[in-house]
Parts: sequence; C-alpha cells; structure tokens
Amino acid sequence: MSKIRLGRIAFINVEPIYYALEREIIPHSFQLVADTPARLNNQMRDGQLAISPCSCIEYARRFRQYYLAKDLCISSYGPVMSVLLLSQKPFSELAGKEILVSGQSHTSVVLTRLLLEDCYKVRVRYCQGSVETAINSGDNPIAVLTIGDEALRLRNHKDYPYTLDLASAWHEWTHLPFVFAVWVVNRKAKEDGLLNDDPAPILRQSLDFGLSHLDQVIDVAVKKTPLTKTELTVYYQQALNYNFDSPQLEGLILFYQKITAHGWIEDLPEIKFFED
Repeated sequence: MSKIRLGRIAFINVEPIYYALEREIIPHSFQLVADTPARLNNQMRDGQLAISPCSCIEYARRFRQYYLAKDLCISSYGPVMSVLLLSQKPFSELAGKEILVSGQSHTSVVLTRLLLEDCYKVRVRYCQGSVETAINSGDNPIAVLTIGDEALRLRNHKDYPYTLDLASAWHEWTHLPFVFAVWVVNRKAKEDGLLNDDPAPILRQSLDFGLSHLDQVIDVAVKKTPLTKTELTVYYQQALNYNFDSPQLEGLILFYQKITAHGWIEDLPEIKFFED
C-alpha cells in the first residue's frame, strides 16, 4: 500500500510537530515531504500531496479544492520573530520604493501589502529574489521581506534598523492572532478513499509529544539556527502558537474579509473542515 504524502515545512517552526513523526516515535503511514512553504503550496495545488501545511492565502485561493484539518495551525499573537519586514528607512517613507521579497512564502507578501497600505498608507513595488544573497553580496535593498529560518538569521542586521514584525503589527491593529499556515487535505484524496479519517489527531499527538519533550526538539533545532537554546524556548513557547481555536478562526476570517474587500482574492473563502 502506497504511503500518504504529507508535506513538512523545511523550517524549524514545525520542528515540535514533526519531531516524533520523523523518528517514528508515533507510528504512522505518511511519507514526509519537506520543502519551502511556496513549493508545498504548489504541490498541494497540483495534487502531489494529500496533506500539508499551506499558507493561509493558498487555502483562500483554492478553498474549494481543500479541507482544513482541525486543531492545528501556525499562528502568533506577535512578535513571531520569523516573519519580518526589514527596512533602512521608516516604513512611512517607503512609498514608491521597491521591496525585495523572499520567494518562499505567499501569505507574508499579502499581509505586508495589507499592513503598508491600510496602516501606513503607502504603496510599494515588490521584487522577488533571494533576500539573504542580496544582503550578503552588498546589494543592500532598501527594504526586504524575510521569513522562516532566514528571518531568524537576519532579524538583528545592522544595515536594517527598522523592523516590522508582521504578526505583532497585525495583533496591534486587530487584537487578534495572525494565522500564517493551516494544515489542509486535498478533497480528492478523501474522495478517492486515500484518507478516510481526519489526519489532525495524529498530527496533534505528534505535536503534544514535541511540546512535552521540548528539550529534545531544541537540541535538534539549535543546530539549524543562530538562536540559542533560551531563544528557541521563547520562540516555541511564546512566539508561535499551534492551536486552531476561536481567536485563530476569527483572525483568519478577518484577514480573508480584508483581502476580499481589496479585491486580492475573488471570493470570500468558505471555512470547511475535513469532518464537516
């Protein structure tokens, strides 16, 4: 019997969720596929994965193709530490400037645009490329949008004194958490009988193990990042929130309402869970 292909973001932010699965501490029938958020979005879109964490904007654009897995997401009440707009100038002075954005995420670009236009009243141009490569080569873009492990490495860069933590900015604006990623199931996988049960419980079981053995998770994560063990403890216990509760659902719906009003997506997405 072929294994069920399960996406895994290739960042340390999901280490507590996948630690037990990758070591088969919890038995499972998944084939884990690690990649950047953008590439996982594309693989889900093309039906190459049955389940995966996906950016919330991917669900919004193709919600009729997916179900949401319950009880699991990546959110933050801010600061999240790993989704950052870094700038050489105050954000209110960026009007008409070009921002270099990482090609690894889709949601963060839309959230950046929303915050700049609605909160700072500025419009900018966006150019996709390798943020870290540009900075290390001395290219020095005036502003960069960086996410994940790259953001953790660049967050205190001396050339970028102005930092906008996107989750923190969203929370200050709306008083709600921001949901960056949700776990989705391809509807076709359910229709074809590949998945008869919601995968959320086993993912949640793995997360519970990871959080209760956080010292072991951090021993792995510390080898992949410049963060200290103390900083990683703060990252996992305070910056990130993995629960998909009422505040997260409310924040997600509000984000969808705002970008629908801007015309950045065609239809307000229906929130449809696997077992609904």
